[in-house]
Amino acid sequence: MFQNRALRRKFGPKRGEVTREWRKLNNDEVNDQNFSPNIVQVTKARRIRCTRHVACMAEKRGAYRVLVGKPEGKRPHGRPRGRWKDNIKLDLQGVGV
Repeated sequence: MFQNRALRRKFGPKRGEVTREWRKLNNDEVNDQNFSPNIVQVTKARRIRCTRHVACMAEKRGAYRVLVGKPEGKRPHGRPRGRWKDNIKLDLQGVGV
């Protein structure tokens, strides 16, 4: 959101080919002009890569225990906080795995 707004400001408006009126760039046009990867896709790819490394670790390592372990104690009121494991599942579903 902020990234696209900043890029629109950087590249400025575009004149329409048919109407010859000035208009804002849409997201695809902004991304085509920027030549940088989508930050959401980069974050998801890095999260999946990190999880692969942690999954290959020994069972005694702390990072592995955090990934597969279940927390103890009482849960706070309200909406449950997002877990790393749930984020990985959503990322993998988005990729189609």
